[in-house]
Amino acid sequence: MTTKFPVLSYKTYDFRLKEEDGKLNIFDELRKKWLVCTPEEWVRQNLIRFLIEEFGFPANLIAIEKSLSLAGRNYRFDALVYDRQFSPLMIIECKSPYVKLEQKVFDQIWTYNYEINAPFYLVTNGIAFIMGECRSGKTPSFFKEVKGFENLIKEI
Repeated sequence: MTTKFPVLSYKTYDFRLKEEDGKLNIFDELRKKWLVCTPEEWVRQNLIRFLIEEFGFPANLIAIEKSLSLAGRNYRFDALVYDRQFSPLMIIECKSPYVKLEQKVFDQIWTYNYEINAPFYLVTNGIAFIMGECRSGKTPSFFKEVKGFENLIKEI
């Protein structure tokens, strides 16, 4: 079974896929459950595997789609990587390959990070891939390349 999604700018992986009720489902290895494989979910699943397998991010330090309450509203961030002391390290926002990474996407991640306070961020739609630093009180910066887990830990 193949997906009908665009080719991503980073490596894609083989996943357990099944069709159910006319919808493609993907098995999330970290959450141990089947999910409808939307374009955004395809980006998220491949990104998480990419970070784990290519850049040494420990799977047990990644939280996916957790709820967050801010100013009386409920939000759900895509993923959060913790450091070894379980403090937020990097907040992640994934979009469908059909969504442009415009200012409103960054506004969304900054809103989430206001509460989470992770020093690093990653935003992707699977085509564009933007990673950088977003420490409190500083203007966000952009990295020229993807940094691995150990490199981020050294920069804390």
